[in-house]
Amino acid sequence: MTRFTRPLFVVMLSLVLGACSIFGGGSNDSIAPRTTAIGVNGYLWQATLDTLSFMPIDQAEPAGGVILTDWQLTPDVDNERVKVAVRFFSERLRSDGIKVTVIRQQRQGTDWVTVPVQASTVLQIEEAILARARAIKSGEER
Repeated sequence: MTRFTRPLFVVMLSLVLGACSIFGGGSNDSIAPRTTAIGVNGYLWQATLDTLSFMPIDQAEPAGGVILTDWQLTPDVDNERVKVAVRFFSERLRSDGIKVTVIRQQRQGTDWVTVPVQASTVLQIEEAILARARAIKSGEER
């Protein structure tokens, strides 16, 4: 009887403990971030894709936590193009969970030369992504 009871107890204990982790045992945090299976905050990821949807996406690697656009010509300025990179650093919906980098180039002759980008441009993109992520999370669809 003991030979049968001990293995049965071990199996039952394993099932109970496994069920706790399957159903997210222990935490009832209603404001927990929606995290994709690849470790990137789903709200920030979708908000970034939405915000940058007017630009062609060159790379979108959730496993690496990077979205990189292709060069986009600036419609109101001839001979200028921009490229945006967004890196994801957190699984949480936080302002320091992303970092936006903007590269701007101007054509000089036949070459493209990198020129400075105003800090406010980067900040505006970050704020737009965060605002969109909050809207997605709260269920608002703009």
